[in-house]
Amino acid sequence: MAAAFRKAAKSQQREHRERSQPGFRKHLGLLEKKKDYKLRADDYRKKQEYLRALRKKALEKNPDEFYYKMTRVKLQDGVHIIKETKEEVTPEQLKLMRTQDVKYIEMKRVAEAKKIERLKSELHLLDFQGKQQNKHVFFFDTKKEVEQFDVATHLQTAPELVDRVFNRPRIETLQKEKVKGVTNQTGLKRIAKERQKQYNCLTQRIEREKKLFVIAQKIQTRKDLMVRRESLRPLFFFFPLFFLVKVLTQTGFQLCVNQPR
Repeated sequence: MAAAFRKAAKSQQREHRERSQPGFRKHLGLLEKKKDYKLRADDYRKKQEYLRALRKKALEKNPDEFYYKMTRVKLQDGVHIIKETKEEVTPEQLKLMRTQDVKYIEMKRVAEAKKIERLKSELHLLDFQGKQQNKHVFFFDTKKEVEQFDVATHLQTAPELVDRVFNRPRIETLQKEKVKGVTNQTGLKRIAKERQKQYNCLTQRIEREKKLFVIAQKIQTRKDLMVRRESLRPLFFFFPLFFLVKVLTQTGFQLCVNQPR
């Protein structure tokens, strides 16, 4: 009951409006309220405290203090920048990394090859632009038959279906059975567009598989050269030592021969 009375009393009390900026001070912008002043004051005090802490830290700084991070940080234009350290990689680690690279690329290449085979099995490479065009050779006995030759009549199909390499029914089949599937022009265009999109995807995957194969071969060749260089390194050390011993032996022998008795 008391709460309802307070609400009714508030509805009848005077509305208190905030004071606006006077007309002669319009050029100064909006009139600052207390909540705006509190935000500005708090921000000012926070910055002053931060500056005071920095001054105290600078006064109490020990010139002989050392942190390990100082070895990898440099001061450039008043900003601390972390130096980039080069990771030292041993030959064994480098060989292992390249082996892993070869395995990863080979795995990706095998995955691409499987996707290519799956796409080929689905599309059967019909009307594929990259496929070599097949040739159908017809043989006749006389020149008259060659001059009177008609492809549609010979294949017993409609002239509109002669250019097809698939789904080319004969005239008797068209007369007996109804046309199955999409017959309207819009549906045929949509199907042709989807088929062309799949052919483009197949072409891109074939190119990607070739590039992955070339990259894998290059990395493997580099790895083989590294292994060969390491295996030949003891020989490079052995041959100069062998020639040095040989020269010293010959020189010592000559000295012994030329030395008077």
